[in-house]
Amino acid sequence: MLQIGDEVYFSAVFLLVLFGTRSAIGASAVTASIYVFIVMFRFPQVPADQASQVLRPTGLASAGVPVVAHRAGGHDAPENTIAAIREASRNGATGVELDLGFTADGEAVLMHDETVDRTTNGTGAVGTLRLAELRTLDATGKHRLGEKFKGEKVPTLQEAVEECINHQLTIFFDVKDQPDKAAAALGEMYHKHPVLYNSSIVCSFQPKVIYKMRQADPGVVTALTHRPWSLSRYGDGTPRSLSAWTNYWLGVLDVLLDWAHHHLLWNLCGVSAILMQKDFISLSPLPSSIPLYRDYVQYWAERGVEVVGWTINTAVDKQYYQDVLKISYITDSLREDCEPHY
Repeated sequence: MLQIGDEVYFSAVFLLVLFGTRSAIGASAVTASIYVFIVMFRFPQVPADQASQVLRPTGLASAGVPVVAHRAGGHDAPENTIAAIREASRNGATGVELDLGFTADGEAVLMHDETVDRTTNGTGAVGTLRLAELRTLDATGKHRLGEKFKGEKVPTLQEAVEECINHQLTIFFDVKDQPDKAAAALGEMYHKHPVLYNSSIVCSFQPKVIYKMRQADPGVVTALTHRPWSLSRYGDGTPRSLSAWTNYWLGVLDVLLDWAHHHLLWNLCGVSAILMQKDFISLSPLPSSIPLYRDYVQYWAERGVEVVGWTINTAVDKQYYQDVLKISYITDSLREDCEPHY
């Protein structure tokens, strides 16, 4: 059901519609329809103890928090490779975040970008290359430690999952698109390796991906990934459009999307965590969409949702997450400070 405090926001919806339509009956109908839609079509969260096993695995030091290697630790080794998974384990990570892509012949592989240009010595879209063609590429690409890991190949999802299980690493499956293919490929992994139900989580910026995954298997732990202003600005803050008018409307959509993430989409999908860009997590006042809560982490805790910060790449920030916020974080490096990888 809806959480305590959410009635405030349904009241706001009612007043907004009432102001726009000047019809109490219409405003009541719209508000009631939204409520009924959520109640009828939402997925409940997985049991709290299952989510806790994934997000707060046992074996951590008493003062420690889970640390997840972004793209398996793309600063310390070529990203999304078996070598990176092994390096992350060696460097003390409790988990790895892996990006899911698909080849022309439908094989699930690890790849962050739509093309292989940045991370390998090849060119072209991942979706236009067959697995056999992808296997001929050197996945060290232009990595700063390319010579050390020379010859590393793009792994399949199956190979990566088995490697993570061998190292007892929690897996954060990051899915960017193709929800049907992703749900099928991941569903196969959960069928083959039931241990994943208590040691992995499926994440995405796109709610439709998470909803599809919950439809395919309600027992999978899931999370929504979010960065405010993601529609109007790139990760480094640069506007996506040169047109001020376009950026204005994208900003309006950003506000609506932010509200939806905090009050609607998380509940509809029944997520157990939200992966939030680090600049928007603090003990300071919250975004305007959630003004009644002093603490962002506490806001989500009251809803049974864990907050995981990304991408935390300096020793100072990591200490803050461990000692003050006491929440998990995702990092590009477990060895040294580095620039963020967007």
